[in-house]
Amino acid sequence: MARLALALAVGLGLLGGITIVGQAYLLSRVVSQVFLAGESLRQVAALLIAFLALSLVRAGLAWGSEAAADAVAGRVKRDLRARLTAHLLDLGPAYARGERSGELVNTVVEGVEALDAYFRQYLPQLALAALVPLTVLLFVFPLDWVSALVLLLTAPLIPLFMVLIGNLADTLTRRQWSSLSRMSAHFLDTLQGLTTLKLLGRSREQIRTIAQIGDQYRGATMGVLRVTFLSALVLEMVATISTAVVAVQIGLRLLSGHLAFEQGFFVLLLAPEFYLPLRLLGTRFHAGMAGVAAAQRIFEVLGVDTPAQPEPASPLDLSLGPDLGLSLNDIHYAYDEGQRTALHGLTFDLSAGETVALVGPSGAGKSTVAHLLLRFIEPDRGTITVNGRPLRDLPPAAWRELVAWVPQHPYLFHGTVAENIRLARPTATPDEVRWAAQQAHGHTFIEALPQGYDTVIGERGARLSGGEVQRIALARAFLKDAPLLILDEATANLDPAVEALVQEAMERLLQGRTALLIAHRLSTVYRSDRILVIDRGRIVEQGTHAALVQQRGLYQQLVVSYGRGGGA
Repeated sequence: MARLALALAVGLGLLGGITIVGQAYLLSRVVSQVFLAGESLRQVAALLIAFLALSLVRAGLAWGSEAAADAVAGRVKRDLRARLTAHLLDLGPAYARGERSGELVNTVVEGVEALDAYFRQYLPQLALAALVPLTVLLFVFPLDWVSALVLLLTAPLIPLFMVLIGNLADTLTRRQWSSLSRMSAHFLDTLQGLTTLKLLGRSREQIRTIAQIGDQYRGATMGVLRVTFLSALVLEMVATISTAVVAVQIGLRLLSGHLAFEQGFFVLLLAPEFYLPLRLLGTRFHAGMAGVAAAQRIFEVLGVDTPAQPEPASPLDLSLGPDLGLSLNDIHYAYDEGQRTALHGLTFDLSAGETVALVGPSGAGKSTVAHLLLRFIEPDRGTITVNGRPLRDLPPAAWRELVAWVPQHPYLFHGTVAENIRLARPTATPDEVRWAAQQAHGHTFIEALPQGYDTVIGERGARLSGGEVQRIALARAFLKDAPLLILDEATANLDPAVEALVQEAMERLLQGRTALLIAHRLSTVYRSDRILVIDRGRIVEQGTHAALVQQRGLYQQLVVSYGRGGGA
């Protein structure tokens, strides 16, 4: 549809160019007959009516071309924004963690919007700048080959100057886009961390920083505008001088009697219209430069490989409930294109209905294991099997329906409490949402909110405490009722009273399910069925708490560190 609309925009623009030729012919004929042949208004009335009709047709064609170009831009922006959003979701948190969210949002919103001028103005004009002048030449050449030759020789001057100035404009536009992306990322980071900045007494410093970034963006924008105005001036001068050359040689040939008036006047009327598409191309070239700069970043994101998608296969035969077991065999994974190893030969089993805790020092690979099981990333080598079948055979979306994840820092969106809980199962009824909140010890504080479950909370749970946010996350897990749980230190940074409530809710949630506890502190792992100690991407110890303490290895060091307040 977008290609058809683009072809329609160019086609209607070309017809508009042919209409201009018809108007020039009719006007030159009328002037010649009235002023040279002495004909009356009645005698040229038919020509004037035809001229008026062509004017109306030209206006309609111009409107149709603009409407088709708008349709092209709208369709491309809508499809590209949907594609970019879906691609970011497929990349998952593993990719987003290494990017600045403000810059990504700017790319999805402003970056795609910047393509509007490119597809609506520049791209159709690029085709018209080639087609309309050629069409004019086809009509002029049989009547006056000298004028056609002048037009043909002077026409390339406009694109030449456009390219020369455009190289500078391209550099400045890319610099402007980079400044806008940095500014967007910094503004969002500042807003999200404003509470912390206030607590540390550093918020005032951000005023100066933001002012500096704003001045940099203003300077980059003014640089682009200066070049744009310079380009417009140069192109207008070239077009004006070229038109003047055509007019002078026509005048001289008229005086010498080598050219008829009607033919000369016809060519003179067409000369400005011949250069107009080229001048418009120069102007719209600068309008489309921002879109080109944004497109580079857009396609850079789209070019990032997503985790491999499985071929269509028969559904994985999984019985929901406690009968879901996992096995990781010789798993290898490295970040930064293999430069930073996270897992190196990781091997362990997670039996159906078993609760296993994964502990280790910071950077040992615990979060990488969670991302692998959530299908945010795929192992470089090794296999993960579910009930004996490779996990790769199951589409990621279908697999995630069987997994509930409670991260250390749950994300709450701007919306009601009920909407945030219902993310786990959008079709859940109000009674089911309330039941899930009760299981997570969240019902009491939710009912105390101004509108209860219909209370709108800020992004990231700005109006809630850490314990309240964590209980809403647990409510999601209860509502989803998935057979596999991945809990990433759900009791971190909570006061003892709230931690006890969350711990009790977690124990209730773990009953009858297969669970992996990603532990950064050891108070949550003592009662696990089995503890796995990971270090440098390998399982170095495993067993119960008591048995591991007796081994006097890495686990005992972690216990001692935790006892001193260092955590794990």
